[in-house]
Amino acid sequence: MQEYQRYIHWADSIAQRIITEKGRKDVYTIAAGITPSGTVHIGNFREIITVDFVNRALKDLKKKVRFIYSWDDYDVFRKIPKNMPKQDILHGYLRQPIVDTPDTFGCHSSYAEHNEKEIENVLGNVGINPVFLYQSKKYRNCEYKDEIKYVLNSRDRIKTILNRFRKEPLPDDWYPLSVYCEKCNTDRTRVLDYDSNYCIRYSCECGFTGVVDFSKKGIVKLPWRVDWPMRWHYEKVDFEPGGKEHSTVGGSYSTAKLIIKELYNEKPPVYQKYEFIILKGVGGKMSSSSGNVITLKDALEIYEPAIVRYLFASTRPDAEFSISFDLDVLKIYEDFDKCERIYYGKEKVGKKEYLKQKRIYELSCVDKPPKRIPLQPSFRHLTSLVQIFNNNFDEVKKHYVSQISGREDILRLKSRAMCAWNWVKKYAPETMRFSLQSKVNIGLKSKEKNALSLLLDYLEENKKLDTNLLYEEFYNISRKVDIDPKDFFKLVYRVLIDKDRGPRLASFIVAIGRERVIGLLRQAVGS
Repeated sequence: MQEYQRYIHWADSIAQRIITEKGRKDVYTIAAGITPSGTVHIGNFREIITVDFVNRALKDLKKKVRFIYSWDDYDVFRKIPKNMPKQDILHGYLRQPIVDTPDTFGCHSSYAEHNEKEIENVLGNVGINPVFLYQSKKYRNCEYKDEIKYVLNSRDRIKTILNRFRKEPLPDDWYPLSVYCEKCNTDRTRVLDYDSNYCIRYSCECGFTGVVDFSKKGIVKLPWRVDWPMRWHYEKVDFEPGGKEHSTVGGSYSTAKLIIKELYNEKPPVYQKYEFIILKGVGGKMSSSSGNVITLKDALEIYEPAIVRYLFASTRPDAEFSISFDLDVLKIYEDFDKCERIYYGKEKVGKKEYLKQKRIYELSCVDKPPKRIPLQPSFRHLTSLVQIFNNNFDEVKKHYVSQISGREDILRLKSRAMCAWNWVKKYAPETMRFSLQSKVNIGLKSKEKNALSLLLDYLEENKKLDTNLLYEEFYNISRKVDIDPKDFFKLVYRVLIDKDRGPRLASFIVAIGRERVIGLLRQAVGS
């Protein structure tokens, strides 16, 4: 650990706190979770990956770790997100458990499972593999029966804690429990009486009144502010982060840490607040309820898995940051590649910066870092190549044959080329989009025709093109025919892509290929 004395990543700092505060343990339990009430978006993912970084940091210290992820799918279905189909059907399930709400997409057994599997199926792609816990199963299997009994018999103490943060105190007949009605399956119920053991009597707005033994029938649920500390106790949680909304004074973390101390005589888990994520280049504010969200799957269409991890590894969880889908994407790829070069000693920086970038890169890798530096194709250049060859990977690959050293390089190139194609099609500004012409039909002035003819002659005479020499030739031609270089560039772009601007022209011509450019110039000069 000596090499980390001058730089400690925030995940390593949290891991050290866990060991210090929780002492030596055979296994450390770290936790994350969410209610699958809508699409799980990239902001929700911040909690998952925060815990994963701590998971890795603990394992790097040779500690055994249990990483659990709880789906709160026994929560009530309160609001219908706008991106969900068949809203009229979903409306009939409001106030019922999310797990009992149907999947109106028609591909999963429930609404909850649909939202769960959307993220579960891609987490492995970014190297995250927690143990998933489904709270609907735990409650319905009556796993928490003794915890619920203890909570109900401690309701006066809980009420006192919660009232510290309330303007209006809870009523005398308040119980820390909700019931799903045996007749209508909604939570529009009220606990009427409790026998101090396992039986409660309740009534529902639908007119039904019943008695339930919750040690045998799991139709009850603790409210979130009590449920959270109960699960810390039950699962022996050592670390769990929370979002900004949970972390405010009087928020659910404030009450949960008091309940765990005063009811269970236990220390709360080590805690880390995480901030919101801003989206750039997609428009509108991200909101689960409105359905305007970007998911991990969406991000992986634009960013390689290691770069998704890099975005979070290089930012403290309590710092707000943007995930970009605009031109910043190009810089993010460049920043990651620089970090990678620093790790492999291909780019020199000071010792402190080296240690910082080294640790960020280690945490960014989906698995362990490769033994040698992978191929680093420029994302910017790939956005041109995939358009030139209409996303034909075999043609794109030909431009990197001399740089490819193995299967890993091919996989990196293929992944990055697909991300470049997706970005161009979905998010790139119009100025970066183009389609190579197959037929050229433009009216030319005498001077313009002369300029293109000279370029054609140069390309026919030089079978091997050098971008620097070609770039110089553009200015030589401009001087010879007395044309403004800017107008010359526009003229060539019009021939190639029927636009006034495009990728850097010399590199662009080399990428397109000498023969294809000659063919287009011949059409232009002959038209």
